Amino acid sequence: MSEPAGRATRQHGEITPLDVAAIRKDFPILSQRVGDHRLVYLDSASSSQKPTVVLDAMSDYYETTHANVHRGVYGIAAEATERFEAAREKVARFIGAPSSRGVVFTKNVTEAINLVAYSWGRANLGQGDAILLTELEHHANLVPWLMLAEERGVELRYLPLAEDHTLDLSRLDELIDGVRLVSVSAMSNVLGTLTPVRRLADAAHAAGALCLVDGAQYAPHLRTDVVELGCDFFGFTGHKALGPTGIGVLWARPELLEAMPAFLGGGEMIRDVRLDGWTPNEVPWKFEAGTPPIAEVIGLGAAVDYLEGLGMEAVREHEVSLTGYALRTLTERFGDDLTIHGPPEPAQRGGVLSFAFQDVHPHDVSQVLDQQGVCVRAGHHCAKPLMRRLGVGATARASLYVYNDTDDVDALAEALGDASDFFAF
Repeated sequence: MSEPAGRATRQHGEITPLDVAAIRKDFPILSQRVGDHRLVYLDSASSSQKPTVVLDAMSDYYETTHANVHRGVYGIAAEATERFEAAREKVARFIGAPSSRGVVFTKNVTEAINLVAYSWGRANLGQGDAILLTELEHHANLVPWLMLAEERGVELRYLPLAEDHTLDLSRLDELIDGVRLVSVSAMSNVLGTLTPVRRLADAAHAAGALCLVDGAQYAPHLRTDVVELGCDFFGFTGHKALGPTGIGVLWARPELLEAMPAFLGGGEMIRDVRLDGWTPNEVPWKFEAGTPPIAEVIGLGAAVDYLEGLGMEAVREHEVSLTGYALRTLTERFGDDLTIHGPPEPAQRGGVLSFAFQDVHPHDVSQVLDQQGVCVRAGHHCAKPLMRRLGVGATARASLYVYNDTDDVDALAEALGDASDFFAF
């Protein structure tokens, strides 16, 4: 794989800034134009764009090596398996996992959390047990537990938000008492809030509970080490981390996976099948029934290589700086006409800016910005309980990544200015 154009390097202990102009050249879609405007993509929290190396890795697999994995002994089948399992090793390294045995490939983090809820949850939880969540969770980290609560009578508790949109931990000792699982987003997809995962994981373990982390918004943007985080389960989604859609990851401590019942049944996840029973495969394949998304796994491996080439510490430094610039620029220009939800300090948040603009509906804001080539999200962002907590039905959301820079923020500000003029009529 060729080196990323915007690769960051350390000089005298300091990280050199990302070369965003060079990075953009790695993403073919960013050369598109919308009428007279360049494409300004500010929706990476929903799905990131893909560099050429990811597209090439998937294409090369289909053109030269396509065969089912783990089954054939002929040449290209062995090569396909080697590439597939090499990607698992890359993912393990990317998230700081001690080994690849705990890396299970899923469709996305939603499936990863459902896997834990259906397998571990239904084997271990029942009437009288409790799960601790937060008010800022994505539906993917709410609905599986709501379903379990309806089915098994499990109690759900919630850590509230503080006024500054960080988590309020003042009642943590009370809320965690008797809990069997703490399940928390490492970064809010609406507020950008970075949650104190290690503190929550330590509190969970002290209470005799396990800790699950939804890392969908975290792993693509910050250096991730599941051991340092102290969690027992960690999930993230490939398409938010420069990879393809249809591929996600569940990492769990292997001993937990060993004890958990299989989630889906069929080929690949078995060691033996008889007419009177079956024996499961070893982990992680025990949880990977059927033919997996081979090209997507290989694409995710290439995405991981690309991000590591940039350097995750450099990615984080870039986004903190750019988020600070965006907060200052938009606040100074629009004042009370613009409300940005989330913590006020860039170091406390990711590059996710959910906002209300004047009294204009977020969908209308998004449509008008689209005419200027600026892509922002509008809606409840799969976080309806959080929307109710904020007292809004929806927000517009701009989200930043490695291919964004101050000129993108300026383009957003200009487009919002044009929107203000448009809606004034």
